Amino acid sequence: MSGVPHHLARWTGLAGSMMLAVAAYLGGALPGSPLRPTPVSIWQGPDGPLVIGLWLAGTGAMAGAWWALRHRVPSARWALVTVGLWLLPLLVAPPLGSRDVYAYACQGASYAAGINPYEQGVSALPCPWLDTISHIWRDTPAPYGPMFVVLAGAVVEATGSLTGSVVLFRLLAVAGVGLTAACLPVLARRAGIPAERALWLALAGPLVAVHLVSGAHNDALMVGLLVAGLAVVASRPGRPGPLLAGGVLLGLAAGIKVTALVVVPFAALAAIAGAYSTRALLRDGGWVVGGAVAAVAGVTVAAGLNFGWIGGLEQGGLVVAWSSPSTAVGQTVGYLALPFGWHVDALPVTRAVGMAVLAVLLVWLWWRARFREPLWHAGLALAATVALAPLFHPWYWTWPLVVLAATARRTGWFTVVALVSSFLVLADGTGLPRYTKTMGAPLMTLLVIVVAVRLVRSARAARRPAAVD
Repeated sequence: MSGVPHHLARWTGLAGSMMLAVAAYLGGALPGSPLRPTPVSIWQGPDGPLVIGLWLAGTGAMAGAWWALRHRVPSARWALVTVGLWLLPLLVAPPLGSRDVYAYACQGASYAAGINPYEQGVSALPCPWLDTISHIWRDTPAPYGPMFVVLAGAVVEATGSLTGSVVLFRLLAVAGVGLTAACLPVLARRAGIPAERALWLALAGPLVAVHLVSGAHNDALMVGLLVAGLAVVASRPGRPGPLLAGGVLLGLAAGIKVTALVVVPFAALAAIAGAYSTRALLRDGGWVVGGAVAAVAGVTVAAGLNFGWIGGLEQGGLVVAWSSPSTAVGQTVGYLALPFGWHVDALPVTRAVGMAVLAVLLVWLWWRARFREPLWHAGLALAATVALAPLFHPWYWTWPLVVLAATARRTGWFTVVALVSSFLVLADGTGLPRYTKTMGAPLMTLLVIVVAVRLVRSARAARRPAAVD
């Protein structure tokens, strides 16, 4: 589709969005739909072939149009108008791709009733909409930050209904996307990237339309605050007031999801006016770090909560899917041991190794970022965080996608991941990796080996002295 005219790509993507909206009405993540369906049961259910066909064709049309224009967007205004058109059908359709918005409503109801969602699951209320949530998540603590818990409580108190709550959560997601659209050009200009390309890559893909907006994921608000914080820091280096404000915005992003804290050390580097030095880092970067810490602590205290949300992050380990590389390696080890009569649970080991590698990689990326492109390295840090975590959901990839869209010169690798991720979850939220383990895990493990070998070779080549003629 590389030669597709701009107007044809626009209407192709809109047609895809409309097909996805119809799929949402027929078989989306509806409150009364089965909680643990399989691809086979969906196919055999009411309108099953039509739902899957519309999901596949709609996702394919949006993804194809997005991919076709990734290097030749006419203008920033054209990109924003097109994104707006593509989002319209999904704004008035039921949720797609995930049932998380119902969990948000239940956690908000718990908080509004005076229950600490970090200490008790939503079944303790019990939530009036408990039957919309998978059994695995009913007794687990909330993994979200205190700011989002407060927002969820306010949403439920303001609406008093599940439908009203879904509408307000979706409006919050739209606000997050709007904040990203407003602030992303600032990052792009700082990195010398065309604003229209950054906006298109960050916002026009199916991940944003399906998961952030239609699915109403709180990642949209987290990403919007994160980009706003980075934009304030990048536009006012060396100025205490703006740097403190940027740090507060990053802290509020972490108040939605703690992973936003990954970018704070890189934002501290971007805050430096002039050349890097330890003194300059403490002088300028200290405002950013201080603002982020104060915001997280302040929101936690104001909400009357504790830091139990950090422990809630461990609940992600309950999901086993090969879309996480460290999980895929553990699954593959178990499969290879079966022919020998060994029953090996390698997941704890491979996941621990993945987190250890992540810790080392984040330190290394920060060390490199001291003298070059800290915002680009922040995007790489987010990508590493998503890739090496024990659990991968497609919408997680929007975190690095947005930052890298505005800072990276080469776009192929992270846009390919976004493209593939768009097809991993069916319209009702059924994750395909759960049902393709025996094939997907070995293939992902092979990909991990190939990437590791290439990285080692690249590192050796970089250390090798240049040949002298």
